[in-house]
Amino acid sequence: MPSAADDGDDSTLADVAGIGDEQRAAHGLWIRRATVAVLALIIAAAGSGSLGVMSATESVHDDGYQLTVTYARIARAGLDVPLTIRIQAPHAITSDVVIGISADYFRMYESQGFFPEPSDVTSDADTAYLTFAPPPAGDVLVVDYDAYIQPAAQRGKSASIRVQVDGTWRVSAVVRTALIP
Repeated sequence: MPSAADDGDDSTLADVAGIGDEQRAAHGLWIRRATVAVLALIIAAAGSGSLGVMSATESVHDDGYQLTVTYARIARAGLDVPLTIRIQAPHAITSDVVIGISADYFRMYESQGFFPEPSDVTSDADTAYLTFAPPPAGDVLVVDYDAYIQPAAQRGKSASIRVQVDGTWRVSAVVRTALIP
């Protein structure tokens, strides 16, 4: 014959009073709602392209020279990123053009190379110097760097980009690329 304590419920918590059950249920509901909302925001951001590469353009004029740099302002490791340097002179460029770029900036890249290829590359402790032949178009030189962010890169970098024409440094700009996980 079953005892009074044995009412068919085998739970060890059968005799524990339901203190706070409604509060726990409401709290759990809000946690689930907040989690779904955060996931929906992440999916929306990814779908809109906000979690990919965000490029920017820095343009500087000095003494008739214009330097325009299109670069990745925000990027993630493993993604292709733009780096285009456009130099416009007030007259036809008839001598080599030297572009000086902070060497540390290149440490976050895996490179496929420059287009056009520089005729000479040198460096000192802080700067890489890329020498390009005069452009056939006359007063405009456009250099593209085909690269992506190294998979191991975790910190962004900034770079000073300077342009030398006719043996004189003519114009410079500073760019900064931030990396997100």
